[in-house]
Amino acid sequence: MSDTPQRRHQVHALLTDGSTVEIRPAGPQDLDGVQRMHQEMSQEDLRLRFFTANPRYAREAAARICTPDRSGYCSIVVVDNGRVVGVAEYTVLPADPDAPRSADIALAVASGRHGRGIGTLLLEHLVHAAREAGIGTFIADALVENHTVLKVFADLGLRTSRHFEGTEVRCTVHLEQDEHYLSAVDERGRIADVASLVPLLRPGSVVVAGAGRRPGSVGRAVLRNLRSGGFGGCLHAVNPHAHNIEQTPTYPSVESLPSPPDLAVVVVPARAVPETAEQCGKIGVHALVVLTAGLDADQATALLAICRHYGMRLVGPNCLGIAHTDDTVRLNATFAAHRPVPGRAGIAVQSGGVGIALLEHFSRLGIGISSFVSLGDKYDVSGNDMLQWWESDPGTDLAVLHLESFGNPRVFSRTARRVARSMPVLTVDAGRSDAGRRAAASHTAAAATPTMTRQALFTQAGIIATHGIGELVDTAALLHAQKLLTGTGVAVVSNAGGAGVLAADACVDAGLTVPAFDAALADELLAVLPPGAASANPVDTTAAVTADRLRTCVDRLAAHGAVDAVLVVLVPTALATGTGEDPLLALTGVPGRRPRPVAAVLLDQDTPVRLLRTADDVTIPSYAEPQSAARALAHAARYGCWRAEPSGSIPPLSGIDRPWATARVEAYLAEHPDGGWLHPRDCAALLDRYHIPQVPWGWAETEDSAAHIAGHLAGPDGRVALKAYWPGLVHKSDRGALRLDLEGQDQVRMAYLDLRARFGDQMTGALVQPMARRGTELFAGVVQDEVFGPLVLFGLGGTSTELLADHAARLAPLTDRDVHALITSPRCAPLLFGYRGGGAVDVEALEQLLLRLSRMACDLPQLAEADLNPVVARPDGVMALDVRIRLLPRHAHDPYLRQLRGSAQ
Repeated sequence: MSDTPQRRHQVHALLTDGSTVEIRPAGPQDLDGVQRMHQEMSQEDLRLRFFTANPRYAREAAARICTPDRSGYCSIVVVDNGRVVGVAEYTVLPADPDAPRSADIALAVASGRHGRGIGTLLLEHLVHAAREAGIGTFIADALVENHTVLKVFADLGLRTSRHFEGTEVRCTVHLEQDEHYLSAVDERGRIADVASLVPLLRPGSVVVAGAGRRPGSVGRAVLRNLRSGGFGGCLHAVNPHAHNIEQTPTYPSVESLPSPPDLAVVVVPARAVPETAEQCGKIGVHALVVLTAGLDADQATALLAICRHYGMRLVGPNCLGIAHTDDTVRLNATFAAHRPVPGRAGIAVQSGGVGIALLEHFSRLGIGISSFVSLGDKYDVSGNDMLQWWESDPGTDLAVLHLESFGNPRVFSRTARRVARSMPVLTVDAGRSDAGRRAAASHTAAAATPTMTRQALFTQAGIIATHGIGELVDTAALLHAQKLLTGTGVAVVSNAGGAGVLAADACVDAGLTVPAFDAALADELLAVLPPGAASANPVDTTAAVTADRLRTCVDRLAAHGAVDAVLVVLVPTALATGTGEDPLLALTGVPGRRPRPVAAVLLDQDTPVRLLRTADDVTIPSYAEPQSAARALAHAARYGCWRAEPSGSIPPLSGIDRPWATARVEAYLAEHPDGGWLHPRDCAALLDRYHIPQVPWGWAETEDSAAHIAGHLAGPDGRVALKAYWPGLVHKSDRGALRLDLEGQDQVRMAYLDLRARFGDQMTGALVQPMARRGTELFAGVVQDEVFGPLVLFGLGGTSTELLADHAARLAPLTDRDVHALITSPRCAPLLFGYRGGGAVDVEALEQLLLRLSRMACDLPQLAEADLNPVVARPDGVMALDVRIRLLPRHAHDPYLRQLRGSAQ
């Protein structure tokens, strides 16, 4: 591996104050800028950096930094508004065979620019470059009194040790990327991201560029909504043909505004968008919302480049707008017909139509909206940004997303997993059809459908993924109104037996349970219900039940530990009407919340879902259909169980030889630039380096060598398997390239000759393996998704694995919780734990196999597919019998490196 990183392009990233800077490799064009930065540094800053204030050292450093194209050296600069404000460099130290490869590092930040996160950002990017070059540790020398730089190293999140010697201290920074480091990067990213969104979502001033004079125009509708919504800041409009629109001062151009606004809403023709954005950047606008649609590729590229150059955050283009309902903001910069009702839900959507529908539903229900962002084409601000905003917003306790694409799913997953620990995150799982399935060769690739990949992301992150807008709204109503479920048990109570049965069936269909009550609880319920009532679950109260009796029944069930929620199903009856007593009083006439969630189904209700309010303003969700209520309860139950579980951790794995594996993969791709399927010998060697157990094997190219190997490898019963091989062969059984249960060398010779006669020169040899002892045949594999990263699959194996499709999947890297869920999710899981008296398999060994497969996929981005089928699991261990691995020429990509969307060119 080269000790110089791949040549990197410029990227943009956020500082802690929300401002945007450019980060890129240093070059000769930066010499003047670096020298000026050094010249403007104070004498004290120079002394702390160079251990002397002599300017000669600064000049030498500038020349070195700006001549970077040499082996073992890397330098990067941070540029803010055209000025170099920070530099960092490393020089590889002479190799020590007994220690990780090390590099000496140095960094400097311009005077007056400290405290904004420049030094930390430089180090993060330098760490990325060093890890890419195979460097394991950084060595940094500093003066003892240089508290600023010592704090930067201490807070970085990497394991750091210090050695003091006189007036100097040597810091050794270990570059392994662990959870502690990623969490530190997450927190720095969250702080910077939220700060950058303040001018967008809490602006003190707004301009609508392109406000039309025509009443029906989009720009005028936005201006009217801002004005009528009570926006309390300074509001202006831009239109060269008017002086006042909607009682708002109007100017001929952005450049003619009396002062720079925080936010500009752009509603000009597509051809004028880049020019308008340029004007906004020049006068100091901090954020843009571009409603205009139809930008061509050149206009889109220009728009994003302008926003990056001037440090403006961008929503859109092609969007509905944004809103923030807090009384201190009252921002409605949308062209929606109705003003959003203030509330607790944050909503971010790509589709404007979906956004309008969600605004209407959440306003009608009274849940209300805290903030709303129509992301549109999502050039910059994304769902990940909004999750971090809501996480930091005390006015939001429900997050709703409708995303048609994921820019960085692994970062999104980490963020969502963290946010979902404090509030529900709901989405619609759009695009579930098999039309998106790509062509696949191996069992693994065939199983890894787009639906399975998205579901793995949602499940691991604790995201509640619904199948449609209605289901999302139903679930949001329950989560907003009631406590979280702690399990799946539901008590069904109805004043009509048939309706109760329908509701119970709906609950079971949704994955809930309707447990039978014990005798004591059943008798207790019968004591309060009318004659003829049934106290089994579902509970039939009969139509003669009064509100008081029904209330007592529901209260006892909600307080009892036999169930986790109560579903009350009511139909209008003549008995209830005749008494003049509304059975709904059984639900709404109780002060405060019940100990467990309660939901209602009113079969005569004319809206799909509404919220019933009690006297003290507690809400109970009421549904028109039992299926809607059951699905909402099931989503809430799964989320409640996920949230109650401890967060998983990635277990340490011993005995892994990543450098060897990386070198072998790179050597193969050097010989095969287009990639391909590894030879069985290479597959076995790669698994050995990750300590993934596999059956012993030998490679034969003649019938005599096959017989000789069989004599050495034959199992206790003397039988072996013979597997023909040639490049590109995937499914051996389908091609008749497999011979099993061969006894003795003569049978092995005959089988080899038979295979050779059948496949001719196409066959390059054969694998000889002892017949494995019987066990449970499983399947394990990895597919590298170019967007989502590595996906680990597990399930029932053998030749019928695709036919039965009993698989589960999780995105790598796997935590201990992920691998447990992966093993227990398939329908075949009971076979692993002693089904019907059968012996349990070695589950710990199976977990290790999956964890090591996950690690291999994360270490080797070139690993396009790995297919272990079958994996035989027994009480005394697990073993892969057949392995296929395909490589593709891909470069390592660190999804957690802090940079703005669309930064990489």
